[in-house]
Amino acid sequence: MTHAQEVNFDGLVGPTHNYGGLSYGNVASMTNSGRASSPKKAALQGIRKMRALMAMGIPQAVLPPHERPHGPTLRALGFTGTIGQMTEAAAKSSYPLIANMMSASAMWTANAATVSPSADTADGRAHFTPANLGANFHRSIEAEQSERTLRTIFADEHHFMVHDPLPYGGRMGDEGAANHGRLCPRHGDAGVELFVYGASAFDSKAKELKFPARQALEVSEAVARRHGLDAVRTVYARQNPAAIEAGAFHNDVVSVANGPALFFHEQAFAEADRMFDDIRRGADFDPVFVKVPADEVPLEDAIKSYLFNSQLVTLSSGTMALILPEDARENAATYAYVQALINEGGPIRETHYFDLRESMSNGGGPACLRLRVTLTEAERKAVRGRVFLDEALADALESWASDHYRDELYPADLADPLLAEESLTALDRLTTILDLGSIYDFQRA
Repeated sequence: MTHAQEVNFDGLVGPTHNYGGLSYGNVASMTNSGRASSPKKAALQGIRKMRALMAMGIPQAVLPPHERPHGPTLRALGFTGTIGQMTEAAAKSSYPLIANMMSASAMWTANAATVSPSADTADGRAHFTPANLGANFHRSIEAEQSERTLRTIFADEHHFMVHDPLPYGGRMGDEGAANHGRLCPRHGDAGVELFVYGASAFDSKAKELKFPARQALEVSEAVARRHGLDAVRTVYARQNPAAIEAGAFHNDVVSVANGPALFFHEQAFAEADRMFDDIRRGADFDPVFVKVPADEVPLEDAIKSYLFNSQLVTLSSGTMALILPEDARENAATYAYVQALINEGGPIRETHYFDLRESMSNGGGPACLRLRVTLTEAERKAVRGRVFLDEALADALESWASDHYRDELYPADLADPLLAEESLTALDRLTTILDLGSIYDFQRA
């Protein structure tokens, strides 16, 4: 066994955080479309959560927001001039267009990439495949920046391999770690990697769902091949179409894995028994399956409360804990189930609740805000930039967000050229704080 720790690389909420309602199939995003947002509150809530988890002994790191408005895409669409001028022109041309250009959805870093730790890969390096996010236009423009940011932070090729995003078109969508889980006895041990897909990209006879299945089987298989995973320790499971129809647009809305445990809703998977057998076949440890019955927590309540889109973590004491949003405490069915779960003495022994409403109203819980990266001590030393959270960095980030972010942002404000300039000024300052150099297109122009 190699000693390793799982580090939560949390995405910082961007200065253009707004409720554009751009994600079809994401119930929270669709429901809150058009509301006023508070970018400052959203960013500070996320930083407070990181600080609290750090105090629990859970290693934290940060990933920066993406450049918004996205200048390269605006120019590719024929707009010219300064970033402010392009923003005004794009808004006059089409409000939905500027809403896409201003989307801060890159804060959901669970969608940034799929990560396989060095304990699982053939070449003994940690592998990253940035997600192509082909299901939505506003997210598809994230892939290039995600790749560049990951290549900057994980630049040491002796320890890390950052791949190009997979090609996409049709149904070849890759939604990243939100459809990936890993079971292992300890983080530094070889584990079983679980890839959950909605459908085959090439199944012409597949039933059309109310909401689209965003992750393709062929994409999951390609990521596993790239990462050099052991076929016996790699499991593919189809998401239950009923879960997708109910609004579980990513599998992490209905299941989450940590250590040897898989915590999941009864209606999460299409063929759960086969999946359990495949996991047991690949594991040299005893996996633990914690099923939440539908008659105790209906699927609608699980999705609404983000019970499974919570973080399932192992504390420094070795205790497993759920990091939950306040929504899970306020939902009667979810709260009653969680209390019973803790009292029954299973693998999950603690709960911690956080107010993340500002970001969650755009469609994702605590789990969406971070990318899980397992690192050995040598790999941790090879990480570049000032990205590991400590009290000084947390203070600096809170001051930065307080100085640069707006208290309120209305849909009409997305057309404001001053907002565009404020956003790039904030990101330019952030790269100095994080010592990442010129990672944005506007810095490299």
